[in-house]
This record gives sequence, C-alpha cells and structure tokens, in this order.
Amino acid sequence: MRVRAWSGLHPKTRRIGERYGCKRAPVVRGTVVLVEVGKLPRQTRKPKKLWLWWSGQSEVDLDLIWRAYCRRFDLEHTIRFMKQVLGWTTPRVRHPEQADRWTWLVLAAYVQLRLARAIVADARLPWERPQRPRRFTPTRVLRGFATLLAVVGTPAKPPKPCGRSPGRPKGSRSGAAKRYPALKMAA
Repeated sequence: MRVRAWSGLHPKTRRIGERYGCKRAPVVRGTVVLVEVGKLPRQTRKPKKLWLWWSGQSEVDLDLIWRAYCRRFDLEHTIRFMKQVLGWTTPRVRHPEQADRWTWLVLAAYVQLRLARAIVADARLPWERPQRPRRFTPTRVLRGFATLLAVVGTPAKPPKPCGRSPGRPKGSRSGAAKRYPALKMAA
C-alpha cells in the first residue's frame, strides 16, 4: 500500500462562475490523495489507482482518509436498509420533533436487529448460502425476528374490540394544521 498527497491545490474555476450564477467562484483549497495497491487480497483484476480529494480545517490523516473511503459502503447500505426496509423516510410528519422521534425509533429498531443476530435462527432463502450466526445481515435477522418475538412476548395489552367510534363532539373543530416551510436545495 502506498499513499501520497499533494496539499494546497484547488480545482480549476474557469467558467464555473457562469455555471452557478456568480461572478467569481470561491476557491476551495484542498489535498489530492493518491492510493496505490500493489496486490489485492483476491487477485481478480489489476489494481487501479484511487484518487481522493480532501478539504477540511485540519491536516489530512492519510491512513484514516483511505480507510474511511473504503468503509463508506457499509454506511451507504445501512442508510439504504433504514430507508427501504425500516421505513425511515415513509411517514409524513408535521412537526420537526416528530421527525426526530421517528429517527430515534428507526435507530432503536436497527440496534435491536444487531443485538438479535446471535439468537435468531437463519431463515435464508433457497439461493442464499448459509452464514455463521454472528455474520447474519440485518435482512436475515429481520426474517428470523418474528419467531423470536413469539418466544419473548410483548408488554402490550390485547387489542380492544372494534366497533363504531363516537367521533368528535358536535360543533367542535380541529382547526388547520400548522405548516412548516420545506427545505429546498439551492439551484
């Protein structure tokens, strides 16, 4: 592994001002990092050079920056799992506090799945390979989580019988919901 860096550089700014609607584009100084690998763990192809850009207040830690870049895949898949499977972005909440509470609930559900990895049975699909219990993906744990819930039980009370709701008292009004401005990205 060989890591080299060139600091104090900035990208070309010729015509960037007219593209983004300003007279002069701001000059952002940063560091260009080159990561070269002599041999990959499984030699399936010739290793390519990895060029990275770092712009920050502090000096760049060369060992940390390329390792963080390699770990970004874990974060991207975790966020995708939270959005698609756990429904992080599904609810349309009206208040920012509700959005914060929902985020904490989704994170708590994800932590529960991580903690249950060692005790759930592998409920794999026919085309999936078996894995060691501590190496289950969150999706596999989620498949086996229903059997775990049946064993553990729930603190919730049994549901009340359904029927016709009495509704609001006559003459009462709920009023208009409070609106919050949508955050929009700059053009």
